[in-house]
Amino acid sequence: MENSNYKDEIFTKRVRAGKRTYFFDVKATKSEKDFYITITESKRVGEEEYEKHKIFLYKEDFDKFADALMETVDYVQDELLPAPPAEQPAVEEKV
Repeated sequence: MENSNYKDEIFTKRVRAGKRTYFFDVKATKSEKDFYITITESKRVGEEEYEKHKIFLYKEDFDKFADALMETVDYVQDELLPAPPAEQPAVEEKV
């Protein structure tokens, strides 16, 4: 999404995940000479009510944030989640 109705919003990506929705937004600063990312978690807590949590991520921290996130995801996948079952070798039938 490029230059939506909001002057400061440059790009947005929505990720639906069950009862939660995550928004990754690129926004311009007030001077419109710089930018930052907001990550918002939106969770439905009632019929028309949502609870939102927001993180502001500034460009000088992008690499450190991405590295830490990937390291954390890799750790969970490699160390905490059960390994997928190993493939069983094919058994030859005797004729």
